[in-house]
Amino acid sequence: MNMVFSLLAVVILIFIAMGGVVIPSLKPVFFIVIPCSAFAVFVAGFVWRILSWGRLPVPFSIPTTCGQEKSLPWVKCDYLESPPCTATVIGRMALEVFLFRSLFRNTRLYLYDDRPVYSSAKWLWFFALLFHWSMLVIILRHMRFFIEPVTPFINGLAALDGFFDIAIPTLFLSDAAIVLALTFLFLRRVVVSQLRYISLFTDYFAVALILGIAVTGILIRNFFPVDIEEIKAMALGWVIFSPYVPKGMSALFYIHLFLVSILLAWFPFSKLMHMGGVFLSPTRNMANDSRMRRHINPWNAPVKVHTYEEYEDEYRDKMKAAGLPLDKE
Repeated sequence: MNMVFSLLAVVILIFIAMGGVVIPSLKPVFFIVIPCSAFAVFVAGFVWRILSWGRLPVPFSIPTTCGQEKSLPWVKCDYLESPPCTATVIGRMALEVFLFRSLFRNTRLYLYDDRPVYSSAKWLWFFALLFHWSMLVIILRHMRFFIEPVTPFINGLAALDGFFDIAIPTLFLSDAAIVLALTFLFLRRVVVSQLRYISLFTDYFAVALILGIAVTGILIRNFFPVDIEEIKAMALGWVIFSPYVPKGMSALFYIHLFLVSILLAWFPFSKLMHMGGVFLSPTRNMANDSRMRRHINPWNAPVKVHTYEEYEDEYRDKMKAAGLPLDKE
């Protein structure tokens, strides 16, 4: 039912976007008010979540480690699995952010002769990496709508993305890759019973919403083209605070832009915020140096300690009568 409701929610959003086509007076709402408001909510929500996470106390050293900690000079340390300093933490974070190093260890559990058996499962890592890198490339390519002149880096990236020059206009590899990756991630939640059992509405909705954005974007570029100059004029209008309502936009563009706006506004309040949260995770961003320096919780209340010396002074006669050893006679 969560899957059905998520698909139904995306369909409802599509019908709402069609209102801009049916009612021409709503064009400023769909091309100016909604996108700008969504971006404002995205920025404010993102900053609020980061600041709220940053204020959380982390009094103890709790990094996730899978290797030997640095201790004695003759004991070999695993610098990436158990980083002892800031430089090695940055190295591990870089591998985590750009290559999903922890997800690469993903394993699959199944029963064989009533015994649990673990095996390597790299498919999730591959398609997750494919999705995130494709999304990054697509976002960078779309920057050409917001800047003038377009930088050589963006032009070069677009040329590299369309290297195989498939179809006219060129079908970008990132477009095909993101649809393939999203389809896998969606079907994985539907087919795998264990994952389907724990999947929430928001899990399906995120994949369905981004898939809707990707599909409508591909249709606009390759099958139902619109005036690129009008779109760029609209985007530059947002940047310089000079709103512009484009002319001659198709229904697919209304849907595409509205779904992107919904994604932006919903992003800071969803699980997609792991994009920023991964950098604030103490299990990732802390050095494992508990053997080199002592971590003391600054929020600990003062505690009255009864030392052994005080204990012995209090019960010396009884301990001596019982024949127990004493530090002081």
